[in-house]
Amino acid sequence: MQIEVTRDTFRLAQVFTISRGSRSEAQVLTVRLRAGDYRGWGECVPYARYGETPDSVADQIAGLPADLTREGLQELLPAGAARNAVDCALWDLEAKRAGKRAWELAGLPAPGPEVTAYTLSLDTPEKMRAQAAAHAHRPLLKIKLGTPDDMPRLEAVRAGAPEARIIVDANEGWSAQTYAELAPHLAALGVALVEQPLPAGDDSALRGMARPVPLCADESCHDRASLPDLQGKYDVVNIKLDKTGGLTEALALRAAARAAGFGIMVGCMVGTSLAMAPATLVAQGALVTDLDGPLLLAEDRDHPLAFDAAGVHPPSADLWG
Repeated sequence: MQIEVTRDTFRLAQVFTISRGSRSEAQVLTVRLRAGDYRGWGECVPYARYGETPDSVADQIAGLPADLTREGLQELLPAGAARNAVDCALWDLEAKRAGKRAWELAGLPAPGPEVTAYTLSLDTPEKMRAQAAAHAHRPLLKIKLGTPDDMPRLEAVRAGAPEARIIVDANEGWSAQTYAELAPHLAALGVALVEQPLPAGDDSALRGMARPVPLCADESCHDRASLPDLQGKYDVVNIKLDKTGGLTEALALRAAARAAGFGIMVGCMVGTSLAMAPATLVAQGALVTDLDGPLLLAEDRDHPLAFDAAGVHPPSADLWG
């Protein structure tokens, strides 16, 4: 089997800002596998927050053996972006070899569309109200917060989209005191979920604190090994394939998290339809689906995912799986 890695850049429709900074393009790595007449591919987004760079991830992939299997991959690479792209490419390759869809190989029922969040970039309250008003027709809006001045932003978004369901992502930007002060106001404004209010590794203060709005572990949850430490701090876990290291672990994490009593959110980095495609399988029946990456792009892959009033649809076989 031949393994090829390329670096690809996709322009965003507008500058996207979170508490850690801004970007105007999505930089991804694409893995292509070739085995005889069959091809498989996958995508990952190296993430500096987890110590990843395009070079480091490409080097991990370049060191893989030619006789690679999906089962063996789980032992060869840790959870992260490199394993994700290769794992998803292997799923795609296996599906094409078998003449079946990836969901069939995984023993899953046929997937359908799932309503997805649409993310509003961090900005001034006035601009965030305008963003919210422009997307008020969407059933689920996600707000990027995580600063000392978040209440005016949240109030502005609620005013701009009074009927939308709202979730908040603090991106580790709050202190325990800030969260405790904000929590009652979040509930009063009808916020349905809060992602990662405190920094991962410094979130023990959440254990025993009141949670008037369900809390979701994002940076604190990578794979099944993360689950024991989340008990008593979070109600929901955010499964992202770039964290789990691919679809294989993502499906296992979903099952383990549900068994442990956690709700499921399925999220993404800012990537293309190729990155979202495997995640649509994990998102089936999730409490929250946040696979809006392609909606933030000015350009996408060929045969992109379909988005409509029903939500994000599973991929066609022309795209993946």
